[in-house]
Amino acid sequence: MNDSSTWPHPFSFDPTYGYDLDSLLAVEPPAQAPHDFVEFWADLHERALEVDVRPQVGKRVHLTDNGLDVRPVSFNSLGGVRLHGWLAVPTDGGVERGLVVGHGYSGRKQPDPQLPVPRAAAIFPVARGLGVPSVLPGIPSSPDRHVLHGIESRDTYVHGGCAADVWCAATALLELVPQTGERLDYVGNSFGGGIGALALPWDARFHSAHLSLPSFGNHPLRVTLPCVGSGAAVRDRYMTNPEILEVLAYFDAANAARHLRIPVQVAPALFDPTVPPPGQFAVFNALAGPKELHPVTVGHFHEHPSAEREHEELLRARTRFLT
Repeated sequence: MNDSSTWPHPFSFDPTYGYDLDSLLAVEPPAQAPHDFVEFWADLHERALEVDVRPQVGKRVHLTDNGLDVRPVSFNSLGGVRLHGWLAVPTDGGVERGLVVGHGYSGRKQPDPQLPVPRAAAIFPVARGLGVPSVLPGIPSSPDRHVLHGIESRDTYVHGGCAADVWCAATALLELVPQTGERLDYVGNSFGGGIGALALPWDARFHSAHLSLPSFGNHPLRVTLPCVGSGAAVRDRYMTNPEILEVLAYFDAANAARHLRIPVQVAPALFDPTVPPPGQFAVFNALAGPKELHPVTVGHFHEHPSAEREHEELLRARTRFLT
């Protein structure tokens, strides 16, 4: 793995934050989670499972070269919202497992061109407010505003709803393709990695997960580190309103990872200007169950010369892990 700190970059800060791999592996989750952290998430999960998701599938929009029938899908989620995304099912009907696939903070305009494992059906939900398919009145769609929506209270913060969207997407997939209950996995990147870490500990339907560049880990440390993107918006708000850490403690992916016991593969970066690596590694380090580390040199910076090669290596590692 290359020394990413030697490569030129346009940022006014060091996106390694002075950490090497050994020091990243020593980053711990916040010293203490809220005393009712588990109760808060268990209640949210219970309410999400009570939602009548009423999934609807549209006409085929694509037939992939590897035999996946791709159609638009919509479903209800917590809070009376109707979300959209895509459903991909093998045309030969040979389904042995299911995938819920998250996305980054830029949302999703289309499903991934191929699935990481064969004989799987997948749902690609677009989280509330993020991207045209799931734009909602009152929820900002830009990442730097979305990440602050409802941050004044744990009961209104948008990330709780986004975790519920994962659970309701799983319910929709299981209703539409019941065979996916044989083995249901989660795949998420960046925003989707962090939301996955928040959602997965409370839902026994999931068997394993892959989280790459997971966000929202160790907020008390994260708000002290300069960055770009949605993290910078949270940091700026913290500078004028430090009380938000009391709310963010409930939505800390590293706090949640302490309760995540299914096998998880994590691909954190050593250099990342958008999601500081110490927060990513805090999620991996806190995991309570079987875990596999697949570090990458750089995240959220495609100009790095090894980015394309490492991405291909990551896809292969993800397939091996999930298979």
